[in-house]
Amino acid sequence: MSRTTADPDSGRPASPRAIAGWVLFDWAAQPAYTLILTFLFAPYFANVFVGDAVRGQAYWGYMTAATGLIVALTGPVLGAIADATGRRKPWIALFSIGLIVGLAGLWLAQPGVESRLGLVIGFFMLAIVSVEFATIFTNAMMPGLVPPARLGRLSGTGWAVGYAGGLASLVVAAGFIVADPETGRTMLGLKSYLPLDDFAYEGDRAIGPFSALWYALFVLPLFAFTPDAGAPACSAASPVTEGLRQLAETIRYLRRYKGIMRFLVARMLYVDGLGAIFAFGGLYASSVFGWTTIELGLFGILLTIAGAAGAFAGGWLDDSLGSRQVIIISLAGLLVAALGIVSVSRGSVFFVVNVEPAAPGATPFASAGEQVYLAFALVVGALGGPLQSASRTYLARSAPPHMMTEFFGLFAFSGKITAFAAPLLVGLVTAASGSQRAGIAVILLFLGGGLALMLGAEEARRN
Repeated sequence: MSRTTADPDSGRPASPRAIAGWVLFDWAAQPAYTLILTFLFAPYFANVFVGDAVRGQAYWGYMTAATGLIVALTGPVLGAIADATGRRKPWIALFSIGLIVGLAGLWLAQPGVESRLGLVIGFFMLAIVSVEFATIFTNAMMPGLVPPARLGRLSGTGWAVGYAGGLASLVVAAGFIVADPETGRTMLGLKSYLPLDDFAYEGDRAIGPFSALWYALFVLPLFAFTPDAGAPACSAASPVTEGLRQLAETIRYLRRYKGIMRFLVARMLYVDGLGAIFAFGGLYASSVFGWTTIELGLFGILLTIAGAAGAFAGGWLDDSLGSRQVIIISLAGLLVAALGIVSVSRGSVFFVVNVEPAAPGATPFASAGEQVYLAFALVVGALGGPLQSASRTYLARSAPPHMMTEFFGLFAFSGKITAFAAPLLVGLVTAASGSQRAGIAVILLFLGGGLALMLGAEEARRN
């Protein structure tokens, strides 16, 4: 299990189509994050389905917090069991089914039918939990595809292709499916290509089923071409029992891996903060500036382009500078950008500089406030990709090869055990203060804490 090639038995490196199949998982899964969590469904859920921006943002915080807690508590267990069985694809297939069902169920989020709130929340949580679990197992495949010296480029390429998938899906959804009820036109000025009722927001509700179809189509190369692990990692009669035993032993002796432990705690904080930025960024802008589907679609496209470019460049920097350096640089920039976002309101920028709001009927991003907000958001987009890419590379280079899925389960644990904290605090502060800006400001604490810990972390091996 210590080899770094695709086939543990033959030692042969992974084929180009095997790597392409792995990379396409990011392309397939990205709409769940881009369309559902960030740019289109989140604002629709809060402002239209719930019908109250403040209450909707609070609900969204509780929902994302709950999904994070579920993944945190069960991810390491699943990873340990998978390492015991030696197989990852069956788990990916299982959670792919959950993701597809959950996304498709979001169609039920019909405006004015709040009796479906619990059902919609259930489908949302099923989808997000499933995509997070599937990602644990695909991440664990990385060391079996390329040598450690090329892991940065592999991870960066995966993130870049994922962003490209998010961009492509966003263009299709916002440009050809989702129409503004007031104009009947999509972001591209077209009538929806589907026979949907714009006044019933069927285009917005179709985002879930569209994302499910996208995933089902593009995840197929992973199953067809990317090799799974070879023989099981253990011969125990009960892989579940063996997996749980190994997990308990790992947690007990985690102090032996002090560098990894410090990194996981740092990631526990900064991924929570980054996730909150993406979860609430589009929702906040929609409420503050009154952005419609057109502005949100353009906003998402610009951020996704920035993210793809940043992730691709970050992969090369990762292999040359090291994962730790890329993480630190990204976090410092994100802190500045997040503070800048908080400083913007409809009538002011940098907290104290008054600006004129956009006039009714103005072109997208016409006001100074929108432009400053967009500039800081683009920095977040450009740095978020390298941060996440370098994080999984750091662990792939540091974790024991025979326990890779288990450590990626702990990786998911570190990213989710406090994932409820930032969204929950955003929701609580928003509800208590009645201010969305005050709620968003909580994010700065998580990014700063992660940066402080990473400054004292060791560099991961690169050969």
